[in-house]
Amino acid sequence: MAADSMEIDDALYSRQRYVLGDTAMQKMAQSHVFLSGVGGLGVEIAKNIILAGVKALTVHDTKQCTKWDLGINFFIHEDDIVSQRNRAEATLHHIAELNPYVHVAASTMPLDESTDLSFLKQYQCVILTEVSLSLQKKINDFCHAQQPPIKFISADVYGICSRLFCDFGDEFEVLDTTGEEPKEIFISNITQSNPGIVTCLENHPHRLETGQFLTFREVNGMSCLNGSTHQITVVSPYSFSIGNTSDMEPYLHGGIAVQVKTPKMFCFERLEKQLTNPTCLVADFIKPEAPLQTHIAMLALNHFEEKFGRMPNIGCHQDAEEMLKIAMSLSETLENKPQVNGDIVKWLSRTAQGFLAPLAAAVGGVASQEVLKAVTGKFSPLQQWLYIDMLDMVTPLEKMGSEEFLPRGDRYDALRACIGESLCQKLHDLNVFLVGCGAIGCEMLKNFALLGVGTGQDKGMKPKSYTAAEATLNINPCLKIDSYINKVCPATENTYSDEFYTRQDVIVTALDNVEARRYIDSRCVANLRPLLDSGTMGTKGHTEVVVPHLTESYNSHRDPPEEEIPFCTLKSFPAAIEHTIQWARDKFESLFSHKPSLFNKFWQTYPSAEEVLQRIKSGESLEGCFHVIKTLSRRPRNWTQCVELARVKFEKYFSHKALQLLHSFPLDTRLKDGSLFWQSPKRPPFPVKFDFNDPLHYDFIVSAAKLFATVYCVPFTEQDLSEETILKITSSVKVPEFRPSNKVVQTDETARKPDHIPVSSEDERNAIFQLEKSILSNEALQNDLQMKPISFEKDDDSNGHIDFITAASNLRAKMYNIEPADRFKTKRIAGKIIPAIATATAAVSGLVALELIKVVGGYPADAYKNCFLNLAIPIMVFTETAKVRRTEIRNGISFTIWDRWTIYGKEDFTLLDFINAVREKYGIEPTMVVQGVKMLYVPVMPGHIKRLKLTMQKLVKPSADKKYVDLTVSFAPETDGDEDLPGPPVRYYFVQEDN
Repeated sequence: MAADSMEIDDALYSRQRYVLGDTAMQKMAQSHVFLSGVGGLGVEIAKNIILAGVKALTVHDTKQCTKWDLGINFFIHEDDIVSQRNRAEATLHHIAELNPYVHVAASTMPLDESTDLSFLKQYQCVILTEVSLSLQKKINDFCHAQQPPIKFISADVYGICSRLFCDFGDEFEVLDTTGEEPKEIFISNITQSNPGIVTCLENHPHRLETGQFLTFREVNGMSCLNGSTHQITVVSPYSFSIGNTSDMEPYLHGGIAVQVKTPKMFCFERLEKQLTNPTCLVADFIKPEAPLQTHIAMLALNHFEEKFGRMPNIGCHQDAEEMLKIAMSLSETLENKPQVNGDIVKWLSRTAQGFLAPLAAAVGGVASQEVLKAVTGKFSPLQQWLYIDMLDMVTPLEKMGSEEFLPRGDRYDALRACIGESLCQKLHDLNVFLVGCGAIGCEMLKNFALLGVGTGQDKGMKPKSYTAAEATLNINPCLKIDSYINKVCPATENTYSDEFYTRQDVIVTALDNVEARRYIDSRCVANLRPLLDSGTMGTKGHTEVVVPHLTESYNSHRDPPEEEIPFCTLKSFPAAIEHTIQWARDKFESLFSHKPSLFNKFWQTYPSAEEVLQRIKSGESLEGCFHVIKTLSRRPRNWTQCVELARVKFEKYFSHKALQLLHSFPLDTRLKDGSLFWQSPKRPPFPVKFDFNDPLHYDFIVSAAKLFATVYCVPFTEQDLSEETILKITSSVKVPEFRPSNKVVQTDETARKPDHIPVSSEDERNAIFQLEKSILSNEALQNDLQMKPISFEKDDDSNGHIDFITAASNLRAKMYNIEPADRFKTKRIAGKIIPAIATATAAVSGLVALELIKVVGGYPADAYKNCFLNLAIPIMVFTETAKVRRTEIRNGISFTIWDRWTIYGKEDFTLLDFINAVREKYGIEPTMVVQGVKMLYVPVMPGHIKRLKLTMQKLVKPSADKKYVDLTVSFAPETDGDEDLPGPPVRYYFVQEDN
């Protein structure tokens, strides 16, 4: 993004633009930021804000690179240590490479109590890491006193504790507190009363909050509301009040209420004041007291360092006791005199010299988002402290000797100081299968590299990307890493077999696709493997830990299904731009992908037109024949015919469709109850008259013609695309006149799109005539029987796919008087693009890596934490994992999702032998046996009793290399009439030797 021209590079920023919006992006591109401290946390923040696209970043540091830095700063390498380079200078070119639009400079000047701070006036935001508390206070006072204030952020990670502090001045205005799209509510009624009550359409809750503002449009009757803005009070999930409407005209029908975003002012206190009376964000509601306790502990650490001129020694009990005394004394100086948590103080003291890189990633993600808020005024800022501690991680390490935590002179010393040598070794010996190498996946690899995951002999990681693997080795050359590019789904069983999964110690998913995640979860459960799942959408993110025998799995809960747009809404009654975009996307699929594919499939089945003609003349019914012949007879054979076809489609879609609907349902049509047919949310269409000079009309013709030329293999030149050529062709097109049809228009919202449209006998006769004509005209030759289907690709702007969808959608929107959408919004909706920003992906990946350490350590169930965060609001909520549920069968026999019964058979083992074996081994007799979707034995099914004598080999029909099969069994209910009781999966081995 060039700051001078303010043009946004969509290839670089497309996902982020959907999060921040162009206004915030442009503000960011004019901002100058200063960051002091390029340790593990500083480099995380620098990475994120450079990727976001500020105008300029100065990174400041006075320390030299050491071996310690290799385990905390992913841009510092061995040669930087050998040459004793400054940390800021060593990382400068690496972080600058992340974004060519950001000017990055390094500073190595001293920054202490005597420094003249006036140089900071050139910056809009100042971030401090690894700076003494006294200097933090001095710099904060300077920043707060400026007009306008310089936004101030300080952040630190010491051992198992982290903190983040923000001060954006006495008055900080935020234009958009949430970043959510303004809500649009369709109205069904407004009362004439004081206050007037607005009711929304049935089954469409408004999801508004009291105090929000709405503006109205398209209200019939009470029309004085249109264009006015009202503050609302929520009455129920389906209604709200708007003030006095008793003197207005009576409400008739229709109307849309649109949420109005109003600026909000945030007030901040200086660091000095907040130290004694902190305002903290609570992240773990099970421990609401934790933020204050960590606040005292970290203050005690600062005072310890000032008093002794050093940090507490690693694992030193004496220093921990000294720090606890300081904490007790400090507690008395705070306004609420909070209780001191001795465990937090002790573990912070013992690990303070250490560093958890994943904790820095999590806090760095949040801190970076605060930087972006500071320079854009977009989203609600943190007020004013965030504390995250990893007490859950170190409490189980209590019995370890202090020597476990001492440095050994390698890149893992900082990590070792926090979790001990034994746990470090377990991380080195880990086999991890990472599925997905997008934004989150690459952040995961960075964290794994810093942790030394998979560096042991014959161990390693298996990410699904070559480029990501190569970049990870630059961070830590000791990693053992393999790359796979196969999709993870049932079709890839041979690549990712059960044996493959059992060789992995942990599976980590970083995927957008919910179905793929569900499939991987099922494989993890089947093979008793832990799973770490995560995902983001814009500033929102989640993490979930799945541990065998301890927790429920990802598949144990189901998100509500995505609300589908009813078929009749898409086809005839759109009410929102999302409907017209989906219609245009479906049209693209039908015209340029689905129909060409069916065309090709048909002619692969029936190789010649003459053979097809002969067969249909003899009365044979060939599936898809009518549509294929229709396509063949209308096939454009040159550029002129492609443009003509596009012009005819324009008339059909945007004129004839409207005329037909108004023929079927004139504007004064009323329903049985006397209400108007055309009332909200139904909008009457009006035909669009083609105008070559309207850019939207022109764009549709050109984009459609180009795509028709592609699928029909018609060449075209630059001259063909000229306005002169297009005008000449469109001017001479004979557009078919509108002829009303008596076809029934579907109005039932529950009706689905029909699979097949019946072909009439007249259509069949026409097909014979058209095919004969094509053969006689030599227009049914081998080349004519082929088309080139197009696969929709949203990210290639040169292919014209989004151009067609934007033009088609906005023309349909115009026809229905719906507010159009620009190409950018259309691309997001049509391409189902998931908004993404580096801040959230960094935070989520850090949280996952922290849970990985616990999984490797074999921690108890209550140590694991799932997390939901929304950095825009901001909230971060940690919850305990869902404990695994136990299902009772009967007579004390029970199972969980992690249980699997095992039966070993032999060559002549029958189904009856299998049933008896289950009864003898597990004390209960199966009444039904199922393999996947295939019913092997259901007694009530005809012929199934005879199957009892068949061998399992004959029933299952395994492939030669298949050693076992997973079956589902159920048991008779205790009471007749009840449903069968489900059982756990039963793995049946075909031969005994595999025991």
